[in-house]
Amino acid sequence: MKQRAFNTGQITVSEVGLGTWQIGGSWGEVSEDDSLAILRSAAENGVTFFDTADVYGDGRSESLIGRFLRESPQHNDLFIATKLGRSSNPGWPGNFSLEAMRVHTEASLRRLGVDALDLTQLHCIPTEELQKGEVFESLRTLQREGKIKRFGASVESMDEALVCLQQEGLASLQIIFNIFRQKPIDTLFEAAHQKSVALIVRLPLASGLLSGKFTKETHFEQDDHRNFNRDGQSFNVGETFAGLPFEKGVELADALKEKVPAGMTMAQMALRWILDFDAVTTIIPGASKLAQVSSNVSATGLPPLGDELHAQLRDFYTTQVKEHIRGPY
Repeated sequence: MKQRAFNTGQITVSEVGLGTWQIGGSWGEVSEDDSLAILRSAAENGVTFFDTADVYGDGRSESLIGRFLRESPQHNDLFIATKLGRSSNPGWPGNFSLEAMRVHTEASLRRLGVDALDLTQLHCIPTEELQKGEVFESLRTLQREGKIKRFGASVESMDEALVCLQQEGLASLQIIFNIFRQKPIDTLFEAAHQKSVALIVRLPLASGLLSGKFTKETHFEQDDHRNFNRDGQSFNVGETFAGLPFEKGVELADALKEKVPAGMTMAQMALRWILDFDAVTTIIPGASKLAQVSSNVSATGLPPLGDELHAQLRDFYTTQVKEHIRGPY
């Protein structure tokens, strides 16, 4: 597993991490035993960066990671990133007070079983709260109190990312970036590099569309966000299928199949494409099955895609994909 510098370069993390939304919920049911097996397999395959949030399964994801850390002989070498700001107690706007942020941080500390959080991220909170800046001062306070080591923000749009970049001490930005969603290349990469801000990429496979395995008849479980949020009914539409209408996304994925290099799966091509950008620190594909862990991790050992294929994929996005993206971008 290749490593990349995080933020100031004092530490490194695996360039392929693990997102743990799946083991928390909203992707269909993943049992506790299967969740722990996924976490163990990721670590055994060299993953050191694990991303979670306090609302994934109402704390389930953090609790499972906490149990995994207690059982893992290499827990001191792992980097755990969590998020706060979307808890239903007290909800918005109460979540953005220093008092609420301290309570939510302390709850994450207990579930994870750690003394200080490696990284806590604002979890896609309203743009106006980012602009006011008070939440960042609260994060600095929590950092001075020793509850968090670093802070960052998970954002929906590039406008939000650029607002956050103005904040002193920002360690990271978590963004949606994949073959179907390429805007960060032109609007964010250079600015983040100049400020030594780590970029964490979520939805690298566009909720599975870029696996190339879906058809328009593919069925998702009732409690899977790819069913209940495919048109933004519950939260930002961009978090599901990268903002593409499902049927259009399937068509676009099918059109990409002819571009997949020999010896690669479409998912491997999609992950390798992201890793070819030096501005990216780590990608956090999720997994609900053990086989997905090894497939995701394999991207670290694949060769770069090459300039010609990159140019083709850029043109594909510009001419066929861009106009169909919905939601803040």
